[in-house]
Parts: sequence; C-alpha cells; structure tokens
Amino acid sequence: MRILIVEDEKGIADFLQQGLEEESFTVDVTYSGNEGLSKALSGEYDLLILDWMLPEQSGIEICTQFRKEFKETPVIFLTAKDTVQETITGLQVGANDYIKKPFDFKELLERVRVQLRTNSSDLSELILGSIVLNLDAHTVFKGDEKIALTQKEFSLLELLVRNKGKVCTRTNIIESVWDIHFDYNTGVIDVFINSLRKKLKITDAENYIQTVRGIGYIANDI
Repeated sequence: MRILIVEDEKGIADFLQQGLEEESFTVDVTYSGNEGLSKALSGEYDLLILDWMLPEQSGIEICTQFRKEFKETPVIFLTAKDTVQETITGLQVGANDYIKKPFDFKELLERVRVQLRTNSSDLSELILGSIVLNLDAHTVFKGDEKIALTQKEFSLLELLVRNKGKVCTRTNIIESVWDIHFDYNTGVIDVFINSLRKKLKITDAENYIQTVRGIGYIANDI
C-alpha cells in the first residue's frame, strides 16, 4: 500500500515516514500544499495523511480538490486544529478520519489500517482474465493451475492488477514494488515482467500484460 504524507513539520513527517515504512508501507512525503496536491492528484496513492496548516495551500483546500477526482481514497487529517467545528469542517470536505496532535503512533497506525481495510471492502481476490490472485493466501492460479511466484513477482502482478486498465509507469513500479526513490536503472522491471509472462504462460491472444513503450506497463482483461 502506498501512502502520501503532506506535513510541513519535517520532524513529524520523517517520524511518520520511518514508522510506516517499518510496517511495510511505501511512503512519500511532501512539505508544501502545492506539491502535496500535485502528488495526490497523480492517483498513485492508497491513502493520504494531511496536515491542515501548510504553505501555499491548506489541507482543507487539498482535500476539497482531491475529492473532486478521487471519491474513495481515504484521507486522514493529522493536525493541531482541535475544536469541534474544525473537526466537522475536515469531515465535511471529505476526510475519513481526524487525528489531533500530539498523537500516539500506534493509534495512527491502527486508524490507517482500518481505513485501508474499509476502502478495499475486505477484498481478498484480484482477477485478471483467467488469472486469480488470492491476497490472503498469497497464491496465484491460472485456471486450475497454481503458479509459483517469488515475493517480488507477486507484488508486481498485484500492482498491475490493482491498477487494471491504467498505465503503471516505470517510476511508479520501481517505487512501489522495489521501494526505490532515486535515479535507478529500471531494466530490472523488464526482467520481472518477462518472468511473469513466462510463468503465467500468457499467450499473444491473451496479452494480459501489455507494454506501453517508453512509459511502463498496463494490465487488461483481453
């Protein structure tokens, strides 16, 4: 799962990033409202954690704009604003939860998990044509045949299927699957894609995983 933190207090942002990454989340951080909104609108995140008071644009403004494009992605406010009316305002613009500073990390972590569970509607299976991923059992079947995948192969396939019909850029893939956030030779992605295609015995007629030349890959039920 990928989380965006928009928080201008660097100490808090870095603390949250470290804690969430230790819990196996992929986390991006930005410290300003404009950059936060731009990243949020990329559609690459499963959950947003927003401060209220930010440079350039407030968390309220970000949430308002974000909700025009993304209705389901959970948004959690993490802020020192603590009056009842301020809490109501945050919820009215589309926030799913509201955590007041100072906060306990364990409580925040559990609230993040609750929102992600709720948003996924307890989804345990992902389907791509004749391919079925069971997220609970961590298994993959094509028809009746069980396919043995490595952890990275499974994560790559899960990312593609979760974003079925949308292009996953090479940058998005390398950051989400390999958790690499710096300039890196993304040729490793091609190696893993080829391995997936071979293990899943994807024929030319099926073409479930397509190459978008110069950009990345897209999964489709074809």
